[in-house]
Amino acid sequence: MRRTGTTRRGALTATGALALGAVLTGCGGDDDGAGGKKPAHSGARATSAKAEKALREKAVRDGALLLARYDLVAEAHPAAAAGLEPLRAAVAEHGKALAPPRAKGEPKGDKAPPAPAGPVSADPKAAVRELAAAERRRADAHTEALLGAGPELARLLASVAAAAAAHAYLLTELAEETAV
Repeated sequence: MRRTGTTRRGALTATGALALGAVLTGCGGDDDGAGGKKPAHSGARATSAKAEKALREKAVRDGALLLARYDLVAEAHPAAAAGLEPLRAAVAEHGKALAPPRAKGEPKGDKAPPAPAGPVSADPKAAVRELAAAERRRADAHTEALLGAGPELARLLASVAAAAAAHAYLLTELAEETAV
């Protein structure tokens, strides 16, 4: 009997497709080898640096919201907390990796994470499924952001998007195993 829904093979295929997209996005020509001449679009690089910083800041904010959501679900459903902890730790690491580089002497600027919108479902399975949906949205958002990112950030976003897709799959499986 064939199982329907997300399978490991499907999740791995999607992850591979995201990684391939990141590699292809990151494989662009380099204008620095133009015979020592200054590239004609040097002003665009300054603009893209601002856009890249904005992309990073948005990704960090979204990750902070997701972390807060993980905390709320773990607090509301202690039985699911052990299964959520490794995924939550990975989301925290993604936030550190995506954080924009600080200028010399700039304060750390550790702000409290924003509170997630809405309450957590009273049903543990539904709460974990909601986390899976949030991870899917995160994967989609990072994949969409690839278009406006430079090569290095695009590779990082693709990697985080692939991880978010894997998290969504694992959370879906965890929801099925979670006792009501």
